[in-house]
Amino acid sequence: MADDFGYLAARVRARRAEMLPEGFFSEALRVDFRDFLRLLAETPYGAHLAGETLTDVDRAVAAYFDARVADLPALASGDAARALRLLFLRADLLNLKAILRAKAANRPAEEVRGRLSGGTLPRPLLEALLEAPDLASMAQLLVLPGHPLAAAVRAAARIGDPLRAEVVLDRAFFAAVLKEARELGGLLADYFQLELDLTNVGTALKLAALGVKENVEDYYVPGGRYVTPALFIRIAQGEPGALAELADTPLAPVAEAGDLKNFERAARCLLLDAARKGRYDVLGPGLALDFVRRKEWEAARLRLLARRAYYNLPVEAVEEEVVCS
Repeated sequence: MADDFGYLAARVRARRAEMLPEGFFSEALRVDFRDFLRLLAETPYGAHLAGETLTDVDRAVAAYFDARVADLPALASGDAARALRLLFLRADLLNLKAILRAKAANRPAEEVRGRLSGGTLPRPLLEALLEAPDLASMAQLLVLPGHPLAAAVRAAARIGDPLRAEVVLDRAFFAAVLKEARELGGLLADYFQLELDLTNVGTALKLAALGVKENVEDYYVPGGRYVTPALFIRIAQGEPGALAELADTPLAPVAEAGDLKNFERAARCLLLDAARKGRYDVLGPGLALDFVRRKEWEAARLRLLARRAYYNLPVEAVEEEVVCS
């Protein structure tokens, strides 16, 4: 192990060779499920593919990510390890949100299990959380001293509003990562602050779509740079032209989103572009940031393409969702 970013950068560079080329996704977008399995088996994910079902694909993607990406914190120490922990805390956030949503909607655990990967929470704990009979039981299981989301999950379990529960998790997550990212310096703090602004825009658009008009300020996550509480309220209340106020900021790509689906696509690509700026930051966390985010995006694309092939959906149904120029 090493206490600096140089050793980590060397390991990340070696693993970048496993990134799937764009040609793979272009081909996988237009094949049936059997041919998709054949293509996937010829990639580094193939070593983890143990069957021929959609669940098997999900498990292979998660297993590969755990083995080749989520293990990075074990290869570093000091500030490098701290930076990696911040990156994988985001995976904890997404995993916990997915489990909360499944509980709230009474969805089978199997629908979520294969998509859980990465993060600092051990898989046996994620499995236990997924199998918990209700939110209260789930909250009791997550007793990890020092984990910034543990108390938030317990608080979220007491909230009947699923969106408000997710905001509780978002507040705990961003409060923790922004504080530590600023201490570490470099571009991590700017990246997380951009993601916070985008999170607030997404929440506001969800509120507008749901027609929520009262107490919308309760859903705001503080700490952003460009989305003020006042702008958040205006977007949440569906005020025409509110999003346009972001046109002269780094959030410009989402200023013309119009609806939640277009926003989510634009936000995803904006964050990938922001992470890409770290490619040459070999003496800081930037290279790892770019690698981890690109591998997360790769995993998401594989899952989506598998579903298109399995359900024989038209190419146009997912084409825009698996491309970021």
